[in-house]
Amino acid sequence: MSKKTIHTVNSTVVPLNVENVDTDQIIPARFLKATSREGFGKNLFRDWRYSNDDENQPKKDFVLNEPKYKGTILVAGKNFGCGSSREHAAWAIKDYGFDVVVSSFFADIFKNNALNNFLLPVLVSESFLDKIFSAVEADPSTQLEVNLEKQTIRIIGMMEEEKFEINPYKKTCLLNGYDDIDYLLSIKDDVELFEKANSI
Repeated sequence: MSKKTIHTVNSTVVPLNVENVDTDQIIPARFLKATSREGFGKNLFRDWRYSNDDENQPKKDFVLNEPKYKGTILVAGKNFGCGSSREHAAWAIKDYGFDVVVSSFFADIFKNNALNNFLLPVLVSESFLDKIFSAVEADPSTQLEVNLEKQTIRIIGMMEEEKFEINPYKKTCLLNGYDDIDYLLSIKDDVELFEKANSI
């Protein structure tokens, strides 16, 4: 089961240095038949990972098939998650094992879908994104530290760090593993006190 709470993530990264990755590339439409979140990871970037839709023929030059790249942080090019609004794209990335996606621009709907599925989208400047790609290209064992509480992302071993923004409500949900209903239940006592104080 994928973890829900996110505090600090320290990991090597999978660098997908491609811009304008749309949701149909993330999870092709023909795999959207299931309604549960589980199982979508095996078809993440399916058409880029395999030749002729054959799982026995992985494309050796695609980053997810290169053994030197692994980790729970996906670093992608600008304009990640554009295209249709399918929530399955976030499901597939999370189900594959990623907890964080880093880019210099996210499509709004994808960003919201990611946050709703305990996948943290970290928006960085284009210059910082370039530094990550350069560092990982030079040394695939390079690690990033993503600290949600402090809202910082750091290239470990380098004097490179940036702050990132996140909706305060979504930050609370990720830190505590809350979905919307869990959050409402967590403030149930406060709601009841408010109702009593304002009842006529």
